[in-house]
Amino acid sequence: MKAAVITGASSGLGAEFVKAVIKERREIEKIVVIARREGRLLELKENYGDIIYPLPLDLTDEGAGGELKEVCDNENFDIRLLINNAGFGKLANFTDISTRDNALMVRLNCEALNTVTSVCLPFMREGAEIINTCSIASFAPNIRMATYSSTKAYVMSLSRALREELKPQKINVLACCPGPMDTEFLPVANIEKGISHAFDTLPRVNVAEMAEKSLRASAHKRAVYTNKLFYKFYRLVAKILPHSLVMKMAKT
Repeated sequence: MKAAVITGASSGLGAEFVKAVIKERREIEKIVVIARREGRLLELKENYGDIIYPLPLDLTDEGAGGELKEVCDNENFDIRLLINNAGFGKLANFTDISTRDNALMVRLNCEALNTVTSVCLPFMREGAEIINTCSIASFAPNIRMATYSSTKAYVMSLSRALREELKPQKINVLACCPGPMDTEFLPVANIEKGISHAFDTLPRVNVAEMAEKSLRASAHKRAVYTNKLFYKFYRLVAKILPHSLVMKMAKT
């Protein structure tokens, strides 16, 4: 059965990826939606029908990878698309973020993504695709988002390296790099109006557009997709200028 696996599917960009896959990828017969909130996943099933396979998991739990593998084995999935979207961030100085939250960011944004990819790859064959939700924060270190931007730099590095490794199998890996979006990410990250001048003034990325265009970029075998000319320019600047200067320019 041709399947897609989407983590962080309960809201925001993940939920928009579900819509976009249904719209853009008619060959997909089942979408495994993964998140902690089972109620949100069941709502997706109510809205879209039997194409949705709800799999409530906390990806920071050690056994989550094993549960996902068991499902893929039992259902005999041919995974055509993996979207690693689960993740979160916190805006504050490193010392003002709890030890637990700093560790959880690394565990979810990096370790869980690594585990899910490792579990899914044996079920993928020629022509399959992996989309890793990265961030414009991966382009350079970010003051007051030290851990988050570091985790996204990891995602970018892994995506690029894995893309090269998987070329012989003709499996593409795309790092999609959105800028700020009006999703649950902002309140979870403690980013409210007035907290950060940068976040108050930066242009917002349309969530549905980001999902659809990322899927199209993946279909065209792109390595990285960044939405909006403003953020494409920032990506270029981060390549050219010293990161010490870029950090001051992008201070949050």
